Amino acid sequence: MFGLLPNPGSTGTGVPCHKWPWARACLRKTVVILWLLLSSTSLAPTWGQTKIPLETVKLWADTFGRDLYNTITKYSGSLLLQKKYKDVEPSLKIKEVDGLELVKKFSEDMENMLRRKVEAIKSLVEAAEEADLNHEFNASLVFDYYNSVLINEKDEKGNFVELGAEFILESNAHFSNLRVNTSVSSVQLPTNVYNKDPDILNGVYMSEALNPVFVENFQRDPTLTWQYFGSSTGFFRIYPGIKWTSDENGVIAFDCRNSGWYIQAATSPKDIVILVDMSGSMKGLRMAIAKHTITTILDTLGENDFVNIIAYNDYVHYIEPCFKGILVQADRDNREHFKQLVDELVVKGVGVVDQALNEAFQILKQFQEAGRGSLCNQAIMLITDGAVEDYEPVFEKYNWPDRKVRVFTYLIGREVTFADRLKWIACNNKGYYTQISTLADAQENVMEYLHVLSRPMVINHDHDIIWTEAYMDSKLFTSKTQSLMLLTTVAMPVFSKKNETRSHGILLGVVGSDVTLRELMKLAPRYKLGVHGYAFLNTNNGYILSHPDLRPLYREGKKLKPKPNYNSVDLSEVEWEDHAEVLRTAMINGETGSFSMDVKVPLDKGRRVLFLTNDYFFTDISDTPFSLGVVLSRGYGERILLGNTSVEEGLHDLLHPDLTLASDWIYCITDIDPEHRKLSQLEAVIRFLTGEDPDLECDEELVREVLFDAVVTAPMEAYWTALALNISEESEQGVDLAFLGTRAGLLRSSLFVGSEKVFDRKFLTPEDEASIFTMDHFPLWYRQASEQPPGSFVFNLRWADGAESTGEPVSVTVSTAVAVTVEEKTAIAAAVGIQMKVEFLQRQFWEATQQCSAEDGQCPQSCEDSDLDCFVIDNNGFILISERSQETGRFLGEVDGALMTQLLSMGVFSQVTMYDYQAMCKPLDHHHSSAQPLVSPISAFLTVTRWLVKELLLFLLEWSAWSSWPNRGADAKAVFHHSHKHKKQDLLHPCDTEYPVFVHRTATQETNGVIACGACQKMFVMQQILSSNLFLLVTDPTCDCSAFPPVLQEATEVKYILTVFRRLTMSSVHNASVKCDRMRSQKPRRRPDSCHAFHPEENAQDCGGASDTSASLLLLLLPLGACMLLP
Repeated sequence: MFGLLPNPGSTGTGVPCHKWPWARACLRKTVVILWLLLSSTSLAPTWGQTKIPLETVKLWADTFGRDLYNTITKYSGSLLLQKKYKDVEPSLKIKEVDGLELVKKFSEDMENMLRRKVEAIKSLVEAAEEADLNHEFNASLVFDYYNSVLINEKDEKGNFVELGAEFILESNAHFSNLRVNTSVSSVQLPTNVYNKDPDILNGVYMSEALNPVFVENFQRDPTLTWQYFGSSTGFFRIYPGIKWTSDENGVIAFDCRNSGWYIQAATSPKDIVILVDMSGSMKGLRMAIAKHTITTILDTLGENDFVNIIAYNDYVHYIEPCFKGILVQADRDNREHFKQLVDELVVKGVGVVDQALNEAFQILKQFQEAGRGSLCNQAIMLITDGAVEDYEPVFEKYNWPDRKVRVFTYLIGREVTFADRLKWIACNNKGYYTQISTLADAQENVMEYLHVLSRPMVINHDHDIIWTEAYMDSKLFTSKTQSLMLLTTVAMPVFSKKNETRSHGILLGVVGSDVTLRELMKLAPRYKLGVHGYAFLNTNNGYILSHPDLRPLYREGKKLKPKPNYNSVDLSEVEWEDHAEVLRTAMINGETGSFSMDVKVPLDKGRRVLFLTNDYFFTDISDTPFSLGVVLSRGYGERILLGNTSVEEGLHDLLHPDLTLASDWIYCITDIDPEHRKLSQLEAVIRFLTGEDPDLECDEELVREVLFDAVVTAPMEAYWTALALNISEESEQGVDLAFLGTRAGLLRSSLFVGSEKVFDRKFLTPEDEASIFTMDHFPLWYRQASEQPPGSFVFNLRWADGAESTGEPVSVTVSTAVAVTVEEKTAIAAAVGIQMKVEFLQRQFWEATQQCSAEDGQCPQSCEDSDLDCFVIDNNGFILISERSQETGRFLGEVDGALMTQLLSMGVFSQVTMYDYQAMCKPLDHHHSSAQPLVSPISAFLTVTRWLVKELLLFLLEWSAWSSWPNRGADAKAVFHHSHKHKKQDLLHPCDTEYPVFVHRTATQETNGVIACGACQKMFVMQQILSSNLFLLVTDPTCDCSAFPPVLQEATEVKYILTVFRRLTMSSVHNASVKCDRMRSQKPRRRPDSCHAFHPEENAQDCGGASDTSASLLLLLLPLGACMLLP
């Protein structure tokens, strides 16, 4: 969202400014502007006042305004529509909305929906645990199953490949039109998991028992989407069954055990300190493996966890000095920040581990005693190639005998000299020891710590229910099937109930089901929230789950991609006016209440702004970490218009061909019964009203309102049709169509020209979401009209998108609101308008400026004169009409900086600085020298060498000789691509930006003045055009005012730096403390309710052993190849 403060909720004192060279340029420009403005006030206007007669400009504006009003009211039928609503006012009621009751009702409906999802996964948990209890492990089991990657695949002889039997797939609208099989599930395995491993085969065989439960759940609750079981061994059973496709490198990278839903369900929240050995012995391959291990550990952490990383050799140092002595929330931003710092680590000196252990224990102890962090599990991850000094005293001092901090040890490399020591450390501190010899070993070995942390929960049989933050459906993020919908997942752990393994606390896996947030938000119907109202959800960490201003995608070229931080946008970054975070604090604490504040709402992609007073109502959703908020704008937004009419009369008017209903709104539920999915909302409403389909469930209140609106607006069809018939080709005026929309989501439109002559064909279609009713907002033309004075029209330019776009506006929309008043209460009933060609608007203007008050009929001046410049601008300063067509649609300050500067200084326009906390910026140029980008012969040689090595490694990885090591080659290849892909940097990165929006102050309807520009004076006259948001500006172009810099409406990246003035010069220096304060600051959050840290029956001696060290020479060379490819 957009805000006015660069750092919402921050305690820092930094001031956003530009880098030093730009600041110096800004200062020079400011001095020039101040001098010119001071000059203009001291020079008396001379010839300028007679140059542009005020009476003539007012005559032009009034004439143009009168002609516009007549044209718009004629073609839109706005006066007729107002009369029709006026006629029915006696039968209307206006009800005040009780926001608190509304949010409680929405919350209750959401709670009921989510409870059904929980019941479904509980049945899966019971079935899985019972199946495991009755299954005996068989090391020689032979079993065929539906492998998601291999199904329907055939060999060169036309026979189905092994594990690739025929699998019927059909397109299903309920599952995003993907081809699925709703009769049975299929099984996916990542590339580095062998599909015939005995553990895999036994697990897949056991989990076949879930198939009938999947189907039964879906039949009981047809709103269910994906159901699945993620096994601790790595396979992923998903229902309905689906064909899985590999990425462009032939790799299946998805591993369910890395998913947030799996990790959160498998373990309780945790505080982690990672200690990494940076001594000289860790150079080369070992360092590459250690870095990859750290990255893998970071990938297992989530928003409920806390972390820090300490590197040690002769001394101890935090890889992020700003985080010294603390733990930080393991959100995505911090994890990615750590990964970048880990990548820059270099080895030197001798490793002294006791100092590092001492530091780690102190941090964990201090956080625990201060009530900070997760207040649950605590662990130290020791990554080293050996430990020689005496470390036992550290454990005696901090951890024994209670052993509240687990220590996990990772021996890097193939040497086993120190294996016993590292295993002793892990076993004596309730941890786990593993040896990681190659990059390919890291994934499986790191996952062991999650199984250890899950033991207390497993032994206790505590089936905690978890809900994830919002995320994109990465399960289907493959080259061919990709879903960009936001989801939350409900998940529960699955345990082994066998008595003989009770003390080991064996986690079998996690079951889960997805809930699309779009479906959840349908339970907060848009029509009950008014023109500017909305509903939103946030998590216990304060992150947005759903909000109309959440923008999770950005465009890179022609592709839409998820932003890196799309699921960690804080509530304070969209509801930025809540500076004290009263709303945020109340919501993350699950409170019920209300809150009010003045807000500035950006419109039209940030070009415009509305000033509103919003009332916020909030409550929690029981048995979830979520809170629901409902926003109603003060005034119109808190009143609902209620009408009544007969079904017979309404049905007749609903059948008009010019009428449609908001396709995103739920008039009737059509997405459950397959027979209903083919129905549009309008078709469903008609079948419901006629009784043709008694099984249809519909929102009777909304259907009643849309019936009433259909009856009241029905005469508009006849009016527009008669008007179209009376327009001849010769007298065509340039109006393309008329349209109206009502607060019940009803939309009518009528063309006045042939469809082939319409320039703006996307208007009022799903391709242009801003112009139609959606789940998130009313149309832009409706929202703008509702804030205009009664009877006034709002004008807006529209551009053509796509390859055919010329970069110039193609049409103008004009709209006005229709209000009704009952018992001194006013509510907006509808908005009506027209769309016209830009040329038609311009033609009317030039004709109006031919008018004059001269008695002889000869006009002494005209806008077509070379010594006059005429503009028509809107209330945000955008040019609708200019003598130069290339200026149409541009901001006035960009075209005439002197004039815009003067209007701002006079208070005619005001500037509002807005902030966007979800922006994407281009990275700064990191070259320190102009010669740096030049490629030297040595650099070119190394580049070619790296390419050759990469191609050789990939060729060998696919070589058939790898068959002697099942899936080792695929394993290494997957890691190779993952590590190499990590080096690619996106062209854009998340950032905060600021940009100005300019707004006309309504108190000023006319003004004039003189701008002193050196040797000449520039006069201007500004006059409001009646009944509109437009203004006529007449200026003198003969005076050169180019010394004034342009006033631009451009977004610039916010730099949190400190500005210092010394003598007459200004210098900008990075304020490291401000940046550090921002990074260290941790907003209030609500911890999860449950914690499972220890259990007295836990078998602490199950603490790991030597890893499989059999690997080929090529696997050992693989990390070397990866290192050589690093830039």
